[in-house]
Amino acid sequence: MADKLIIFDTTLRDGEQSPGASMTKDEKLRIARQLERLKVDVIEAGFAASSNGDFEAVQSIANAIKDSTICSLSRANDRDISRAAEALKSANRARIHTFIATSPLHMEKKLRMTPEQVLEQAKLAVRFARNQVADVEFSAEDGYRSEMDFLCRVVEAVIKEGATTINIPDTVGYAIPELYGNFIKTLRERVPNSDKAVWSVHCHNDLGMAVANSLAGVKIGGARQVECTINGLGERAGNCSLEEIVMAVRTRRDYFGLDVGIDTSQIVPASRMVSQTTGFVVQPNKAVVGANAFAHASGIHQDGVLKARDTYEIMRAEDVGWSANKIVLGKLSGRNAFKQRLQELGIEMDSETEINTAFAKFKELADRKSEIFDEDILALVSDESVTSEKEQYGFVSLAQHSETGERPHAAIVFTVEGKEVHGAADGNGPVDASLKAIESHVKSGAEMVLYSVNAISGSTESQGEVTVRLQHSGRVVNGVGADPDIVVASAKAYLSALNKLHSKADRVAAQG
Repeated sequence: MADKLIIFDTTLRDGEQSPGASMTKDEKLRIARQLERLKVDVIEAGFAASSNGDFEAVQSIANAIKDSTICSLSRANDRDISRAAEALKSANRARIHTFIATSPLHMEKKLRMTPEQVLEQAKLAVRFARNQVADVEFSAEDGYRSEMDFLCRVVEAVIKEGATTINIPDTVGYAIPELYGNFIKTLRERVPNSDKAVWSVHCHNDLGMAVANSLAGVKIGGARQVECTINGLGERAGNCSLEEIVMAVRTRRDYFGLDVGIDTSQIVPASRMVSQTTGFVVQPNKAVVGANAFAHASGIHQDGVLKARDTYEIMRAEDVGWSANKIVLGKLSGRNAFKQRLQELGIEMDSETEINTAFAKFKELADRKSEIFDEDILALVSDESVTSEKEQYGFVSLAQHSETGERPHAAIVFTVEGKEVHGAADGNGPVDASLKAIESHVKSGAEMVLYSVNAISGSTESQGEVTVRLQHSGRVVNGVGADPDIVVASAKAYLSALNKLHSKADRVAAQG
């Protein structure tokens, strides 16, 4: 029997720390259900102590998910750990993930603590967490830049206190694969009780080596857990990519000699869901989940693939979920077929009212576009007007005029707390005019830091998916809107972002 590699997904925690990627509770729950369908071993659902919103998200995921271990991050203090334990109370399998920095730089400049104080704090935190749950993970933040002798002392001590998983993060993406793998190996050799815990790696992608470093930590260092995110989502340059780790280990089982429990056919659906929820578009040449990952433009390549697929393909597209579920529904499809498709996509709605609202929007879309794809449905149910009962702003209608040589004009009708208001403005283009028409009434004062458009499927009939990122008073929020009319999609995305700004949901960034 080969060893199993534990896949620890932190899309909902570390991935969410990307500016503008913060998610609502319902969005987090939807992604958690997809991660369960993917058969992820551990889902880090959030940082329960950071805000009431994150606490409720961790709690709802702990209630709903039965097959994966549910984890909450906490700093190395009693308050954070108690809050995490409370949020995880209903989980079938709960894990508390507590961390403290161990590098000289972090201890001196950030924590303003001596090494002895850090060691004592780490021991107390793990001891307290172990009294709450049986499964405790300890992370030495900035572990790779820590002094070996001191890190050995800390790890030995926390294992004695009951830590069941030891994570050595490359928090700032500084590592080189061979050096990182040997660093983990040396630690495991020098810590007397290292065999009493599972060793984990958590690598950031600042130098583009998060996946390579993680694999080196597994192969050279003997780690048996990898912490990763869907699409490599995460702050700065992102985290280690789940799909790349899983497919590397699965494709090169001859080299790694490890098994993963992941249902790889759910990788692409998970990638699409995370991309559409956060508005972070997957680059076409992204490994495994990019649109071009299995495309062959070269005549030589096409000829080879037609004769024998493995001449140029080391993985099958269908194995990661590419070939399934192309065209799914049309305007003649009934409510039951639509409801069944929602279930197959992992979308659960709390009430018949929500299903009816979503179905009405589906029929409206089907009248405008002949073929409805899975991506269309995911975009449709991500619309706040379907899933949110208390939106501050809602889209009603839009009229715009654009003609060569004339300044574009837009007039929009939208709701503010349920009451219709009208706005009108000129702009440099129809999108600019439409968003200025909204601002003429709202006067949010927010700065737009990103505007992007992505075609949901591959034709001119496709829905356009627009991402708008706004910044105001230090907060960064992400709004996503979809519609066959790009101008309408832009207005929806802008209103979605304004709703998130209005919600005042706290997000306290954790480190790890």
